[in-house]
Amino acid sequence: MQGARQAAGGALSHRPFSSPVVFRALAALCWILANLCCPPAQAAEVWWGVVSHVSDGDTLWVRPADGGQPRKVRMHGIDAPELCQAYGAEARAALQRQVLGRAVRVQPLRHDDYGRLLARLWAEGDDVAARMVGAGHAWSYRYRHSSGPYAHEERAARAARRGLFADPAAQRPYAFRRQHGPCV
Repeated sequence: MQGARQAAGGALSHRPFSSPVVFRALAALCWILANLCCPPAQAAEVWWGVVSHVSDGDTLWVRPADGGQPRKVRMHGIDAPELCQAYGAEARAALQRQVLGRAVRVQPLRHDDYGRLLARLWAEGDDVAARMVGAGHAWSYRYRHSSGPYAHEERAARAARRGLFADPAAQRPYAFRRQHGPCV
């Protein structure tokens, strides 16, 4: 095969993006350029509502202030324990104490693979997800090689052994689901 390439074109051809470092650098550059040229239009979509139900430590229902049915919202950037998992009920109770029946500002980001609205939420001017992670009720959601948007809050909660971080064997929800399946 190499002899045929050399005979046909002289030098051996190579794949220009075969290096993972080069590929990641180009991907990052494309992302930066795309966001500089075409910034997301999320700011115009911000809306207010009242939390009508809390499903678990990172999912809730918000009734829009301008009317309509409550919308299911998954908080962006965090991963709380499953309800059937250790500390799952405590995480839900913590989120209920913070937001149930209260006004929240919702910044939609996108829909996830399950059709849920992924959004950032603020209550009384505070980032609700940051509060949950900082109090030890959820993990900062990891993205490929990133520690996630709330890595600082997670480090502080781990150092102080707050909430679920008091248990050195606390298991991330994705690992729990892989091992035990979804809660029923």
